[in-house]
Amino acid sequence: MAVTTSGHPAAASPDETDEPVISRGWVQGVALVMIVGFFIMGFLAFRTYTASMPMPDKITTPSGQVIATKAQIIRGQELFQARGIMQYGSVHGHGAYLGPDFTADYLRRSTDNVADQMKAEGVDQIHESVVGEFRTNRYNDETKTLIFTDHQARAFDDLQKHYATYFGPESDKNGLAPNFITDPADIRDLTAFFAWSAWSAAADRPGHNYSYTNNWPAESRVDNGPTASLVVWSALSLIALLGGTGIMFAVYGRWSQRIGWHSHEAEKVSYRQPGEVTLTKSQRATVWFFVVVSILFFAQALLGSLTEHYRADLSSFFGFDMARVLPYNLARTWHLQLSLFWTAASFLAAGIFLTPFIARREPKNQHVLAYILLGAVAVVVFGSLATEALSVFGVVGEGTLFSQQWEYLDLPRIFQILLTLGMFIWIAIIWRGLRSRLKTSSKAGMPWLFFFSGLAIPMFYAVGLIATSDTPFAIADFWRFWVVHLWVEDFLELFTTVMVAYIFVLLGVVRPRIAMGIIFLDIILYSAGGIVGTMHHLYFSGTPVEHMALGAFFSAAEVIPLTLLTVEAWTFLSLGSKKQTVDAKPFPHRWAVMFLVAVGFWNFLGAGIFGFLINLPIVSYYQIGTALTANHGHAAMMGVYGMLGVGLAMFALRYAIPADKWPEKAARISFWSLNIGLAWMVFATLLPLGILQLYHSVSSGYYEARTLGYITNPSNTLLEWLRLPGDVIFIVGGIVPFMYIAWVAARNFFNGAPTTDEFTENPLYTEVTEEPEAQEAASRS
Repeated sequence: MAVTTSGHPAAASPDETDEPVISRGWVQGVALVMIVGFFIMGFLAFRTYTASMPMPDKITTPSGQVIATKAQIIRGQELFQARGIMQYGSVHGHGAYLGPDFTADYLRRSTDNVADQMKAEGVDQIHESVVGEFRTNRYNDETKTLIFTDHQARAFDDLQKHYATYFGPESDKNGLAPNFITDPADIRDLTAFFAWSAWSAAADRPGHNYSYTNNWPAESRVDNGPTASLVVWSALSLIALLGGTGIMFAVYGRWSQRIGWHSHEAEKVSYRQPGEVTLTKSQRATVWFFVVVSILFFAQALLGSLTEHYRADLSSFFGFDMARVLPYNLARTWHLQLSLFWTAASFLAAGIFLTPFIARREPKNQHVLAYILLGAVAVVVFGSLATEALSVFGVVGEGTLFSQQWEYLDLPRIFQILLTLGMFIWIAIIWRGLRSRLKTSSKAGMPWLFFFSGLAIPMFYAVGLIATSDTPFAIADFWRFWVVHLWVEDFLELFTTVMVAYIFVLLGVVRPRIAMGIIFLDIILYSAGGIVGTMHHLYFSGTPVEHMALGAFFSAAEVIPLTLLTVEAWTFLSLGSKKQTVDAKPFPHRWAVMFLVAVGFWNFLGAGIFGFLINLPIVSYYQIGTALTANHGHAAMMGVYGMLGVGLAMFALRYAIPADKWPEKAARISFWSLNIGLAWMVFATLLPLGILQLYHSVSSGYYEARTLGYITNPSNTLLEWLRLPGDVIFIVGGIVPFMYIAWVAARNFFNGAPTTDEFTENPLYTEVTEEPEAQEAASRS
């Protein structure tokens, strides 16, 4: 490559800008994985619509008296979402973990009620009679009518009174707002929804000896226990993991010098230091994105601490009745939503920041579009938070554009649409910035990979719009987890891999050919298990058994790439080390790289080990909706996407802050405090709580393990309080210094720093072909 007399790279010709084309084998491998994966998902979608638990048009007594209609069941489901009950308790194990699982709760209470009726009637062999009533499937597929026995109908009436008390006069004792739901019609419809879900958990699936939910929950009163398929596919999942890991190590041992993070072919470089790199206007605009990111991160962590406090002290917040102002279900809704908002905003900003470096130029007024996007993000964030509060408190009606939706997709539907449109605006900004570079690049080159991986983000998030508030539960769960799992754990993972790879290419640490191999390897490994592995969320959602079989088998393969990541950890950590430079200029992104290393650690631990633990069907059968699920969620979400979001911010802000004003100490404290605080959260509280709750579920019953009596017992309360020091370290030592770094960048935004709209070929480093001493000797001669 040509070097100018000033030591900077000369402008490259169009031919020189093209990245090397990846071999056809990689492209064919990706195509094969995608075709097979989505073919299977298409088959499972068909089976979801045709073989999931049925929604009856009406539930009647044997004499024909209507107990509930389809409209009432659906309205109960809509109330379950709109009033934030899914962010308090759960149905079919999906939802929050303070309140009960209402499927298991209704099943236990109704079976006990029926047993009491039979006892009063003098029935012999009460257990066998109860089992017969609940396991017999009285649904008529032709008339779409579900018949409850007279005993079950009376239990339904009695349980309406129970839930009227639970959500009414006693709601504040349960972590909900006082007199949360008091309308008799609302209570009836909620009870109808719970009754339908409990019926599917006990009634035998036609032609089989297990229920629509694969005999979940474990409930001795209806003889629900692990099925043969559940045990067999758990064993086969272990075989898939061991076999796949062995194959991976064999391949790695044979071609370890040709795959993974390697920099031995990289040129000798001199890193351009902050202050030497002039940014574009759009890159400077991302400073405000990261300011917003830090503020949302801070708010999200405070809300997380509040939701944890509810588990430690349900009645008050240090003497204040918090449930009147910010009940648990609203606090958890905001906590989950903000975790997605601030990490996604960081990724969007990082994409905008990297684009000019990739394209080596910036179109006119690109920064204006960036500010428009920032405004759109603000509208979605604060608009959705406000309407979620109105929905939880019942100001907004259920089933509307402005009512809360399914867990993780809690945004009212209007804001889901706006968020999707906002992400398409973002990809249009990326396209506009890359357009000139894409014209000269191969479709399999890195610029196109950057664009395609970014395009997948709004496309796959949009799939979640299929799950409307009135979509039957099993079908809604299928599409909901396309976002919760497939969007997050596969396509966001792909985009982040492309960004990280591009960062190291832009820094001259690895060649494009190495980076492209990493990206294609990532696509193959993550998608091979991640696409079909989405179904491990649907073991007990009322879908047919093949969802569990395929979900368990393929999700086991998701651990394999995470194992490879740990093998490559030391190689990754050495990237950008001082030995690669030819002068005294240091590598400027130590803490950004450290956060990326933390991503690898938490990916293996949180997503890999903790994820595989709860994904085994036999374990999930007893633990779904317990603290082990929360343990996996916190370690994976914060450990992977949270650490990555902060790391990307550190990379961008390093160039936005003058070198002499960079708060090195704040970056160091933030890194260690975030990781120590997260580890404390996991190992001091969530993991031991989860293990104890799993043990209680297996030994005493799932219903017992989800009761408030168990959750708030003295031993659990002590473990909840033990989390407090970790939260303080995480928030005060981790987030506050990060906010300070963002504030320093914002304060220096107005310092009149020059901007540019064009870069040389290597904007972040200078390639040096000779040692400085040799260059100096040559100049003297």
